Amino acid sequence: MNSVSVTEKHAEPEQRRSRWLDPSEKQLAFILLAPAALLLGLIVVYPIGKLLYNSFFDIRLSGGLAPSFAGLRNYADALHDPDFWNATKNTLLVTLITVPGAFLVGLPLALLANLPYRVRWPIRLALLLPWALPLAFSGLIFAWFFNTDHGIVNDVLVRLGFEPVMFLLSPAWAFAAVCLTTIWKTSSFVALILLAGLQTIPRSLYEAAEVDGATRLQKFFHITLPMLVPSIVVAMIFRTISALQTFDIPYTMVHGGPGNSTTTLAMLINATMIDYLDVGYGAALAVFMFAISLAISVFYLKFVRGEGRK
Repeated sequence: MNSVSVTEKHAEPEQRRSRWLDPSEKQLAFILLAPAALLLGLIVVYPIGKLLYNSFFDIRLSGGLAPSFAGLRNYADALHDPDFWNATKNTLLVTLITVPGAFLVGLPLALLANLPYRVRWPIRLALLLPWALPLAFSGLIFAWFFNTDHGIVNDVLVRLGFEPVMFLLSPAWAFAAVCLTTIWKTSSFVALILLAGLQTIPRSLYEAAEVDGATRLQKFFHITLPMLVPSIVVAMIFRTISALQTFDIPYTMVHGGPGNSTTTLAMLINATMIDYLDVGYGAALAVFMFAISLAISVFYLKFVRGEGRK
């Protein structure tokens, strides 16, 4: 019996060593996913948790007072704050205008870049350039385009016999200029995603449709669009989330003005936290923006699941 127990004791370390050298599928999956899970926790879970924690406290860096527990007071203040509702309205309007606008501009660009030209790199390079430009730089470029005295747009209008328009000094025109700039900047991103989807559609489907006598419009509506639905949903998810976080373009073009006509929720959060140093209230506003983004993302994912079941 003693010899057997000694043998078992020597066998246990060998078994443990063999498990690490030749792990099972579950152990291997855990080993490979652990670093990614740790990194995800550090850069996503912890900041969101800290944001939620701060939103329940009154943290004012300018007053010199220690943080105090505020409960739901920051959220109640936000719901009674007209600036919050104005920024939320502007953010949703920018999203509702620029997301479909980017799709309507990006889809023809993707179809153009997918045509069987021998030399296609200039078209695809033209798609990359707007996407590669920094958002703030794009805002500054279009702020110069729409400048009342020296802008290209007013120069063209005057040459055509029209009166110059104060684009960046009128609330309606400034909002339209911001939306137009955002569509120009983001349509190339949508086009690149749709172009990738177009290249996955089998050519045999179009050849079979041609044999059956289908027209170009019939092939587009019955082959191209249905096969592009997954790529369209992916593009819309990323475009919607980035639209809800709109900051750089309206900030660099008109600084949220005239008045607060182009102030978005992200700009209000930045002003609350950076300019007024009210961290607690700013965190509550950020939680509202996170909740809106999460709700829209869940809606898109449910749509994708519904399409997949069909």
